[in-house]
This record gives sequence, structure tokens and C-alpha cells, in this order.
Amino acid sequence: MVARIEILISGFGGQGVVRIGQILGQAAVNQGLYTTMLISHGTETRGGYVRSQVVISDAFIDSPVVENPAYFCAFSPIAYGMFKHLCNRQTVILHNPNLVTADPASDACHRAIAGETLAERELGNAQYANVIYLGVLSAHCGLLVPEHIVTAIRQRLPERSHENNIRAFELGREYTL
Repeated sequence: MVARIEILISGFGGQGVVRIGQILGQAAVNQGLYTTMLISHGTETRGGYVRSQVVISDAFIDSPVVENPAYFCAFSPIAYGMFKHLCNRQTVILHNPNLVTADPASDACHRAIAGETLAERELGNAQYANVIYLGVLSAHCGLLVPEHIVTAIRQRLPERSHENNIRAFELGREYTL
């Protein structure tokens, strides 16, 4: 494994940015890895800016700050605009093409995922889009064992939503980039 992998997730409040960071961190712990998570958000309850910075490593983590993300989940155009400067040619940016327009000057690898559309069509609710992105991220990076992520979903999300969230995760893992 890479000694340190940095994941940045950002969007608006209510899009599940913090929850995805929590699930990633819990899955890493379940797998016996080191992890840190920093969150920042605006003062609004919903609709304001939110960011999760997750670092996962097989060794002690000296700094929890994401400075060179391997993955950036950009859930809003504002988030993309705020953090695209941290990305380089090794960064994979997952974004919704209906909300975020990829900067042609960026040398990062952009992957368009219509998560909200897929969640609405397959699960009847666009709120599962964040877990679809988690599934895509999981399949693409191969860092965490899927079973550990499913366990983390069960640990971190309300029981009433387990079935749909696990299905959303599976839909994301099946998504072809």
C-alpha cells in the first residue's frame, strides 16, 4: 500500500460530505489502517460549504491536512473552484457533470459521474448519490476492502437506511468510468 493516501471531499451541507469521510475513516480502522479526518464547514445548517479531509495510511500519520489529494470528490461547483488548485496529474477528480464543469486547463484526471441521476433512477432518492460516489471511489482506488466499507456503512448510518445505502455503494462499484 502507499504509505499515505489523501482524499478530499467537498460540497454543500446536506450532500453527505462529512458522512462519506466518516465511513472512509471507519472502514480504514476496520481494516487495521491509520486514519485521520478533518472537517470544515460554514455556519449554515444546510446548503453551506462543507469539506472532509481524509488521510489513510499503513503507518502513523504525522499531519491530517490534505495537501496533495489522490482523490477529490467535488459535489458542487464552488467546491471544485475552491480546491482544484490542490490537484495534479495524479489526482482523480470525481464530479457530477450536471453541476461541475471540468477545467480544461487542469491536468488532473476528471471522471464524470451522474450520481444524483443514478440514485434517483435506481433508488428513488438523489440523497444516496454520496454513497454511489463512495462506491466509485472504492472501486477505482482499491485501497479499502469493500466488506470493510459495508461494515462501516452499517456502523455509521441509521439502520433504516442500510439496505439502500449498501445498494448505492454497490451501484457505485459497478459504475464504469
